[in-house]
Amino acid sequence: MSATPLTRSELDQALGELSDWSVQEGQLYASFTLDRAALPALYAAVAAVEDQANHHASVHILYNTITFALDTHDAGGAITALDTALAARLSALAAQYGSRPSGS
Repeated sequence: MSATPLTRSELDQALGELSDWSVQEGQLYASFTLDRAALPALYAAVAAVEDQANHHASVHILYNTITFALDTHDAGGAITALDTALAARLSALAAQYGSRPSGS
């Protein structure tokens, strides 16, 4: 996948398929709420997916909420297809662990 910034049209199309995600401060952003006991296992799965993709999110965990922010450093901090692909994988993982979008 390319580290080329998405056009506005490409980003809008991607967001149409990433219902849990929005753009905030130039990054793809999503926040999920789940049982606190499931958070460590979810985070371990997230880390494995990120390492496999060689692309990493900024992750923030607070109480029973995990928040992700994505952009591509190699593209000057823009949103790329690398980000949208990882966002889709993170949403799927979050759902597997019983999360629900927390209304970013």
